[in-house]
Amino acid sequence: MFNSHIFIAFQTILVKEVRRFTRIWLQTLVPPAITIGLYFLIFGNLIGRRIGEMGGYNYIDFIVPGLIMMAVIQNAYANVSSSFFSNKFQRCIEEILVSPVPNYVILLGFVAGGMARGLMVGMIVTIMSFIFTDLHIEHIGLTLLVVLLTAMVFALAGFINALFANTFDDISIIPTFVLTPLIYLGGVFYSVELLPEFGQWISALNPVLYMINTFRYGILGSSDVNVWWALGMLFLLSGILFTTAIVLLRRGTGLRH
Repeated sequence: MFNSHIFIAFQTILVKEVRRFTRIWLQTLVPPAITIGLYFLIFGNLIGRRIGEMGGYNYIDFIVPGLIMMAVIQNAYANVSSSFFSNKFQRCIEEILVSPVPNYVILLGFVAGGMARGLMVGMIVTIMSFIFTDLHIEHIGLTLLVVLLTAMVFALAGFINALFANTFDDISIIPTFVLTPLIYLGGVFYSVELLPEFGQWISALNPVLYMINTFRYGILGSSDVNVWWALGMLFLLSGILFTTAIVLLRRGTGLRH
């Protein structure tokens, strides 16, 4: 009976989160798909013809995995940070916190909702990519594992951001000044082998580089980093962020006024 109550609580939060972003799909699903579609058209198709090959592949084939991953990262993060902060702002999070629901279930519900949006947008972008190129996934198991772990990592990061945020402006600071530079400098549009030695060393400190390259390896079979080391880093990041979120939630960080 206890386990069924836990599952019902998790399912309720997840369904609420999914209904939240699907109800306003014109704001949550269509804009990122249009943005990535423009990347395909301008960078992949028009500019890509002049660039030729990158990393031994047609330029558009090279950037497709990075663009898919960019969509997943941005939307998984944005969904959780905005949703949980909205619950804080409207003071309805208190109803969830006083209910007999463990903290980890609350966390998993919001994170799963963020992952659902990230993966849904990623799927839309993947389908759109077939308009511009014909990709064949080399390692489907690895590809699915990487995209799931990446969505989880950034959904957890979005949750932590929402805990510390005091205003809606605080929600936009991290995506603007941290997340976007990490993504664009994470090898979406170029191979790190093109960088000078110092640039490669700096890039090695960027966790997004490992996520994008491991995902690229799953699709194309080519990567600038050690895939197994990158997978280990993803599991470690997931564990650290999950533990951090649970500790902060247990302490009531950002929830007391």
